[in-house]
Amino acid sequence: MGTLILTLALGLTPFLHAETKSPALKPKAHDFKKWEKDVAAFEAKDAVTPPSKGAVLFVGSSTIVRWKTLAEDFKGTTVLNRGFGGNQIVDSTHYAERMIFPYEPRMIILRAGGNDINAGKKAEQVFKDYKDFVAKMRTKLPDIDIVYLGLSPTIKRWAQVEEGNKLNDLIAAHCQTQPHLKYIDCKTLTLDAEGKPRPELMVADKLHFSAAGYKLLVEKVRPFLPKE
Repeated sequence: MGTLILTLALGLTPFLHAETKSPALKPKAHDFKKWEKDVAAFEAKDAVTPPSKGAVLFVGSSTIVRWKTLAEDFKGTTVLNRGFGGNQIVDSTHYAERMIFPYEPRMIILRAGGNDINAGKKAEQVFKDYKDFVAKMRTKLPDIDIVYLGLSPTIKRWAQVEEGNKLNDLIAAHCQTQPHLKYIDCKTLTLDAEGKPRPELMVADKLHFSAAGYKLLVEKVRPFLPKE
């Protein structure tokens, strides 16, 4: 009997050893190069028609990219759209030397973070990325307001609402302790009386704002814009 138990134990040893020694999965390296064409397109456009310096600069992901009525929505304020769809906060930080600093903006409005969470990042990591973005901006733009346009719930990413709101809360609290940082609360912007996303505020993909959704967003942003 003792021989049998010893034999079984020895037979299991390789499997137990293999389980203990299995390598941990490494996080996938972030691919900054995937946005090179978008940033190069901005540079090519600027070379032909240089934008005015001192604008309110909107940066971030698809909510900014799709905001085609930006200039019309904020008449009387010089605005500049430099969003590129699908990006994460780290991408705007990485490309700051080429798509933010040359414009010498008087204010930055950042809308990003949703793609970060969708890629598997926790709110705490995205918050760190946000603070890194701010730190990078402060190297050349020490005194301008940086406004974070908070995440709002969508039908497609409803499962990520809790993590998104956690990020919103972290950034909102941080902005209260730092000069020239502001937060625009959009946590309930797209919700109905029962706390569910309103389909009419989104396009067919159930993720991006419809024209009606942008109208609500305009009213959220307008009070934060500088007076000309």
